[in-house]
Amino acid sequence: MAQPTRVADTGRDEVFQVEEHGIDPIPDAERHGSAKDLFWLWFGSNLTFTYVINGALAVAFGLSFWQATAVVVVGGLAFFAISAAGLSGIRTGTATLVISRAAFGVRGNWPAGLLNWVVSIGYTIVNTVVGTLALEAFLADLGWSGGHAARALALTVTLAMTFAVALWGHATVQFAERWMAYVLAVGFAALLVLVLPGADTTAPAQGPGAAGWSLAFVVMLAGPFSYLPMPADYTRYLPRTTSLRSLTWSGALGGFLSSVALGVAGVAAATQTDMTDAVAGAEGLLPGWFQPLFLALVLGGSVTNSIITLYSSSLNLQVLGIPWSRARAIVISAAVTALGSLGALFLTDFTTSLLSFLSLLIIVFAPWGGVFLADMVLRRCSYDGDALHTAERGAYWYRGGWHPAGATALLAGMLFAALTCDSELWTGPLVAPLGGADLTLLGAVVSALVYVLLARRRVIPFRP
Repeated sequence: MAQPTRVADTGRDEVFQVEEHGIDPIPDAERHGSAKDLFWLWFGSNLTFTYVINGALAVAFGLSFWQATAVVVVGGLAFFAISAAGLSGIRTGTATLVISRAAFGVRGNWPAGLLNWVVSIGYTIVNTVVGTLALEAFLADLGWSGGHAARALALTVTLAMTFAVALWGHATVQFAERWMAYVLAVGFAALLVLVLPGADTTAPAQGPGAAGWSLAFVVMLAGPFSYLPMPADYTRYLPRTTSLRSLTWSGALGGFLSSVALGVAGVAAATQTDMTDAVAGAEGLLPGWFQPLFLALVLGGSVTNSIITLYSSSLNLQVLGIPWSRARAIVISAAVTALGSLGALFLTDFTTSLLSFLSLLIIVFAPWGGVFLADMVLRRCSYDGDALHTAERGAYWYRGGWHPAGATALLAGMLFAALTCDSELWTGPLVAPLGGADLTLLGAVVSALVYVLLARRRVIPFRP
């Protein structure tokens, strides 16, 4: 299998300078920063309107204000696991999808890597479309309703904001997320203050049953779970002395605070108005003077989230064997994002189909996450860094490039998830007997347990 070309150790990871490193290990001499940087990264990237939509969906599934709020909080707590997974980046100095070769094998890691790239680009397209529509509406409020021309301009601006930051790389991504977080936090705090007082907290639940509860949890937890292939991408520059405790708390609090605050805003809005069109519904609850600012918030939140998914997609392409630098590889992801966004904006059913497809992929990524986290715990985050970047000669080649325990556990989790999945494109045969409950996310638990049973005696921490 072709391996990505390693670049020279120039040490360049500076704001507004193109990052030289890709998935090659970051030398200790070039490590910098602290755990608190992760707070702003996860806080800023999750100040996105998606969580408002998720909170509104929980109410649509039949949950009361307090029940839906409880689900939002539980979903936010998942960021503790996501943040802790970043320890693997500190130990190895490389990206998450390189580290997962230890669990699945060099070749066995490839299919999930490809699917993850598809998911990253898919969500980047969705965020780009949401941001474009918000900017188009903002321009209309300013008096310019230019039809296709206005939409094309809005798309160009949204893509340019996302691509420029992601192209510059790691240092610029962290810088942009921090400063955009300052602005977005103030704006979304104002949104919460305007929406929350009118929430109907006394309305009883409509009897959500197992189906309503499970769907609400799937929606809330799918967001954090989608980040599982990414945390090491943003910790690989941190010094090896960074502690697990500081790493976990800094990143988790960032993701928790932003996702929960916006999720509760969505819950509150849904108890007051129809949130079928979430942007229009939320906008209708706001005073006229705040509505243009609200559209700017939607645009900014879409961009902050797209930046980290687009950046990680460039590392992902290197993992798949693209023999290009990270900066060159990101052009591929940006081009596909642009084409997909054009389709979504001018083909009315494209966005719905894309979202349905992406939601179905949780059948793969929940079990993948279970295996990856179980492997990380068994190894105590100690890996053979050289073997992660070698093929047939490495310790993670296993049998023909596949790790039997990882493959078996992944398939077991996927089978369970497929049997209990309730989505628009697929309904598992066990959903009806379970009262309509969607237990897809438990595929992660199944795969983790199977992996531990199969690999606990052979998978051990690496000792130099």
